[in-house]
Amino acid sequence: MRIVVADDSVLLREGLHLLLAEAGHEVVASVGDGPATVAAVLEHRPDLALVDVRMPPSHTDEGLRAAVEIRRSWPGARVLVLSQYVELSYADDLFAAGEGGVGYLLKDRVSDVDDFLAALQTVAAGGTALDPLVVRQLMGQAGARRDDPLAALTPREREVLALMAEGRSNAAVAEQMTVTLGAVEKHSQRIFAKLGLLPDDAQHRRVLAVLRYLRAGA
Repeated sequence: MRIVVADDSVLLREGLHLLLAEAGHEVVASVGDGPATVAAVLEHRPDLALVDVRMPPSHTDEGLRAAVEIRRSWPGARVLVLSQYVELSYADDLFAAGEGGVGYLLKDRVSDVDDFLAALQTVAAGGTALDPLVVRQLMGQAGARRDDPLAALTPREREVLALMAEGRSNAAVAEQMTVTLGAVEKHSQRIFAKLGLLPDDAQHRRVLAVLRYLRAGA
């Protein structure tokens, strides 16, 4: 893949550059602030943009705002945001457009190279990838809301949907839950039906279900 890396830490940028190169990817641009991120992505049109949430000049949500601006200017952009901490409002803004091709991971996740690279592939392919810690916090918020649109889901179905939100395939969900692939597929079909998602492309319905889940918790 062709990737733009955006982080104000030179060391982290260089580390990501090496990691991605070893995995066979090409870093087409490496930048350190929000405006440069937007410019680089719109110029190079990469397969994926890897963006830190907190960058100059504000060191608050500069990277997130850059990611949102990129998606507005180029709806097909694939963006994976990295953050040091769980910021649920950031997740809400990032997924608000209601489309796939986005992810939100904590920087600690990068240390698990295989999972990190798998998340990159998932987002680049138009799916979603959400850090498990963020998923748990969103699930807690959703469960506490009276108008929770996921209220009709059983605890088992919520568990399946939470694992989907992490970017896991049906096979990976089955392995994590120690159930058969057929059981996961049945749970998935029930989730789609309860959320009112009509038969369509399977990946598309997965993305819509995950996005509805994220909006419920954020």
